[in-house]
Amino acid sequence: MASIAENWKDFSGARNWAGLLDHPLNTEFRRYLIHYGERVDAIVDAFNDVKASDSYGLSRYPAEDFFMNVNLQNGNPFKYQVTKYFYLQSEFIAEGFGLDLEGSAWIGYVAVTTDEGQRVLGRRDILVCWRGTKSNPERAQNLEVDLTPASDIFGAANNPKVHRGFHNAYVAYGEKFKYNKASARTQVRAEVRKLVDMYALKGEEVSITVAGHSLGAALATLNGMDMVANGWNKPSGSDKGFPVTVFAYASPSVGDQGFQDVFNGLTNDLHVLRIRNSNDPVPPGMKKVVPDYRDVGEELEIDSSKSPYLKRPGPFAGAHYLQLYLHGIAGYQGKEEEFQVVVDRDISLLNKPLDVLADKYKIPPKWWAVKNKGMIQMDNGFWKLNDYVPEPPSDDEGIITSPENSNLSPA
Repeated sequence: MASIAENWKDFSGARNWAGLLDHPLNTEFRRYLIHYGERVDAIVDAFNDVKASDSYGLSRYPAEDFFMNVNLQNGNPFKYQVTKYFYLQSEFIAEGFGLDLEGSAWIGYVAVTTDEGQRVLGRRDILVCWRGTKSNPERAQNLEVDLTPASDIFGAANNPKVHRGFHNAYVAYGEKFKYNKASARTQVRAEVRKLVDMYALKGEEVSITVAGHSLGAALATLNGMDMVANGWNKPSGSDKGFPVTVFAYASPSVGDQGFQDVFNGLTNDLHVLRIRNSNDPVPPGMKKVVPDYRDVGEELEIDSSKSPYLKRPGPFAGAHYLQLYLHGIAGYQGKEEEFQVVVDRDISLLNKPLDVLADKYKIPPKWWAVKNKGMIQMDNGFWKLNDYVPEPPSDDEGIITSPENSNLSPA
């Protein structure tokens, strides 16, 4: 893994991925992109979708044991510790999930490399991960495609506008919401600022990586731009910021020309890489509906449909799934070359959420499942649902004493 530790700045876009986006990809760069994609996919693996559970819509696992429970600890050289979960608030979610959640759902986490992970990755990496869409209410919010002003995030210069549904998901909060007395934006901001100051005081080399898939990729893009535009990446009292990189898997377009202009003014500290599966209808879809949308950053195109491991070679609707993206990153060699997996990545992961592997591999479809859906047998032989329920953020979480805080939109 010496190559990653030595080349992390290039892999994180310090030179805008010059020479790295041509196929076939550098093998260690493939590992790097797969690593961040797996950290996003872990949120889906831990998301509690059992409606009968008191933890419905939240994480099944406590932060301190998160990576162990989603199988990203043993045998994985990239060691992180989750420091905070954060939540999305939406009236759509309140209606769709039920009143117990009071309009909130778990959307992601902030983590930081351990000392061991720091050695492998070459620096202390603060990681913010955002999951993709998990419910029909979130899908409804995704369909709010009209552009709305984003001056509350980026200021009035360039008159930036962004997707209304993404904007609302990012900034909404309300006193009545147990998990969202502060918005997702503010919850992330408070934790990132704390970690930036902590490791700056220790004199460490620090990066901030924001990763997301689909809806989460759009929110990750907003989040990464917000960090640099408003100086979250700068230690207190410093004019120099830590580098911020966004890895956006299967991202829809987020904003308009003004939004792109804001991005273009942030590129000293900010780098965005959009990874697109060539048969995925989501990334190009927004501009077909609203032509005013513009993309930001660099793009890496892959094509998982060339894989010989799939049951149905060729384009199909599953091209949007993150596991197919990671498989494509592992094996795509270019338009004219045969698909060949060149990193040590288990093909059985393709069937974790899907039924796409050819039958000859004898991997059951959709095999990822929580044992007995969280039911446990008690000493008397009876059964009960015994899911972990995360504590909501504290009442004062995310309160930042700056003028910007007054611009955060209440529900």
